[in-house]
Amino acid sequence: VQLQASGGGLVQAGGSLRLSCAASGRTFSSYAMGWFRQAPGKEREFVAAISWSGGSTYYADSVKGRFTISRDNAKNTVYLQMNSLKPEDTAVYYCAAVLGIATPVTYDYDYWGQGTQVTVSS
Repeated sequence: VQLQASGGGLVQAGGSLRLSCAASGRTFSSYAMGWFRQAPGKEREFVAAISWSGGSTYYADSVKGRFTISRDNAKNTVYLQMNSLKPEDTAVYYCAAVLGIATPVTYDYDYWGQGTQVTVSS
């Protein structure tokens, strides 16, 4: 599976962005998907995950109520809608795929996209 993340950019605090992650391959619907982020000088951290069917979603406490993960298996794409953005959301955002159940653990994921920069100004 090859993953291509897009949709990052510069936004003011309180604004919104929608990230997309397009996957190649016909087995996309077999994979749970996750979004992670990494700020300068910090470790990569879990943001959100979604099961292969889209029926179950999981969020980090820091983004719960502001971010929404979704997927369209017909389009081989997973999305991250980010609302009420804060300067502390500034990071490179990565999408990832895992064959199996959705998990917040970075090392469980088998495939990673290249990342897209999100910068939130105060």
